[in-house]
Amino acid sequence: MTDVQAETKQFQAETRRVLDIVINSLYTERDIFVRELVSNAADALEKFRHQNLVEKVDFDAHVPLEINIDCDDTKHTLTITDTGIGMTREELETNLGTIAHSGSGKYFEELAEAVKKDVNLIGQFGVGFYSAFMAATKVTVQTRSYDGSEGHEWVSDGNGSYTISPCPGLHRGTKIIMELKEDAHTYGQKFTIERIIEQYSTFVPFPIKVEGKTVNTVQAIWTRSKNEITEEEYNEFYKFVGNAGDEPMYRLHFSADAPLAINALVYVPKENFEMFGMGRMDPGVNLYCQKVLIDQHSENILPEWLRFMKGVVDSEDLPLNISRQSLQDNALVMKLRKVLTKRFIKFLNEEAIRDEEKYQQFWKTFGIFIKEGVTSDFEYRKDLGKLLRFESSASEPGEMISLDKYLGRMKDGQEKIYFINGTSRSAVEASPYVEMFKKRGIEIFYTLEPIDDFVLNHLGEYEEKKLVSADAADISLPENAQESADDKEAETVDALPKDQVTALCSWIKERLAGKVQDVKVSTRLVDSPAMIVNVDGYMTSSMERVMQASGQDNPLSMGSKKDLEINASSPLIKKLAQLRESDTDFAGEVVEQVYTNALIQAGLMVDPMELVSRNYRILERAVGTNE
Repeated sequence: MTDVQAETKQFQAETRRVLDIVINSLYTERDIFVRELVSNAADALEKFRHQNLVEKVDFDAHVPLEINIDCDDTKHTLTITDTGIGMTREELETNLGTIAHSGSGKYFEELAEAVKKDVNLIGQFGVGFYSAFMAATKVTVQTRSYDGSEGHEWVSDGNGSYTISPCPGLHRGTKIIMELKEDAHTYGQKFTIERIIEQYSTFVPFPIKVEGKTVNTVQAIWTRSKNEITEEEYNEFYKFVGNAGDEPMYRLHFSADAPLAINALVYVPKENFEMFGMGRMDPGVNLYCQKVLIDQHSENILPEWLRFMKGVVDSEDLPLNISRQSLQDNALVMKLRKVLTKRFIKFLNEEAIRDEEKYQQFWKTFGIFIKEGVTSDFEYRKDLGKLLRFESSASEPGEMISLDKYLGRMKDGQEKIYFINGTSRSAVEASPYVEMFKKRGIEIFYTLEPIDDFVLNHLGEYEEKKLVSADAADISLPENAQESADDKEAETVDALPKDQVTALCSWIKERLAGKVQDVKVSTRLVDSPAMIVNVDGYMTSSMERVMQASGQDNPLSMGSKKDLEINASSPLIKKLAQLRESDTDFAGEVVEQVYTNALIQAGLMVDPMELVSRNYRILERAVGTNE
């Protein structure tokens, strides 16, 4: 190289403005320049590989396709070398001396504003190479084209000019040498570069060697055909991407060409760490474009209720350097999110049919997330209904059944799906709400978690069948054809006469004024004397329990509408009708206790001191009566 052959040129005006923006802006993610330069190197290697397929290249045919990175923590330099397609002198000047844009004022305003918000946008605006000046005071580029023409060297300090000189003795490809700024010396350290490569460029399809050691040893297996990948490879990749030590519960690997080009490999872990009180999990799926990381632990490509999933999604249709802010509003990302979510819901449905026992285990571990989806995500609410599982009066203890299975067993004339909440199966089965369901052989879901009523009320209906809580008012159950006429006649004979029942209901309503909206004769109590029912079709007793437990005001004092239903055939209610005539005050105490017992059976809070005091008064009367 001689001085005569060296030529100094000024940057194009637009390029100077870009350099000023890049060099003088403050970035929160300075590491990004390494990713940009490695991505450029990978592109150069890919271009050469394609060119070599089109026309066999003889020049430096023996040189392996790879990226080499050398760090010098003494001289404070960082060197990135690729054996890709290289550049001619003209290409060097065109690619590094000018910006292929109109250079409009609007373009620079957008660039300046964008890089303040997200450094990822450097690449999106076509200025990825210039990110090197974020960390370097001087950048030297040595390159030689695959066509075997003379190599050249490009040098600049980013201050307005650059020099191009012949550079003999180069191999094919490009070498970038950065003399690091004083506050960027850490990029001359091997462990810093290895960390950045492992974060952003692990799956670049060419070896990346840092000081001779290959750093990206994990293959991007999501791009390969499923029948080429072994179970061991799948499991090892899961351990890497999920930071896990065990094997996954489920795995979904699929590709799609429309409406977007997608390669996805996602896993369901075996454990739900939120169950262990370890706090809310961060999303576990990373977004790639052509094997280059765009968004780690992305919050945009899956709904929040799928945050338990681990894996990768790669779409070459996305801009390689789309910003994190743009991800939130980008139409392609929204389309990608919809495809992924629907495909995963379909996958879970298929797995539930294929292996019901395994799906039961999934449900016990991750069912809470599906419930969260039903309550929070209107777009997928109906689809998620198929995935719900609950115990029922027709299932064995611990066995969960689907809404579809319930529908298949519905009685003739039954138009609704019924459920009742309780703290345990035994508590539900002992409650007055299921008595008539048992008698008439009508299946009822047992919802044993506080959130379950919220879930089913948000779902509203399933396959055009309304979901109804058994503690709702005005439930009319289809009669059992096997129920004999004698049984019905016996119920009528045992019951209080209509006029006495009407008078008793009116008196109880007056006695419980402000506590219940109405008192009615029940058509569904069999053994229990009374029960509380909800007039408000949305607010169930279990919802009120949740509100009470969370410290909110008692819904009963907030105008929540309640009715008391009494069993006109109950011995206690019949005795109460007589007692009202002979001892009104004591009958009032009994009514208060019946009401309190009904609240307890509904799982609602009561004043324990008042309950105990009344119990003692009733016991004293009972003992005195027996003397």
